[in-house]
Amino acid sequence: MITLRLPPVLRPFADGAEHIEVEATTVGAALAATHPALRRRLTDEQGSVRRHVNIYLGPDNIRDLAGPDTPLTDGAELLILPSVAGG
Repeated sequence: MITLRLPPVLRPFADGAEHIEVEATTVGAALAATHPALRRRLTDEQGSVRRHVNIYLGPDNIRDLAGPDTPLTDGAELLILPSVAGG
């Protein structure tokens, strides 16, 4: 099982869940297995991670690894953080 940890701002799109557990072998497959409303917030129409969304596997941003093709092992945790802008 893969655990996706969600910040409060994304929880309404996952029925209020703080985390979601899915079966997946890559980050892209884990995102595809989430709630449809959450998936629309995280990925674009081509399945690419939206540029304002940061996903971490341990201390590493998946953009610095293999992006959505980053392999996952059982028990992995992904932390999903949308970028915050303001001024």
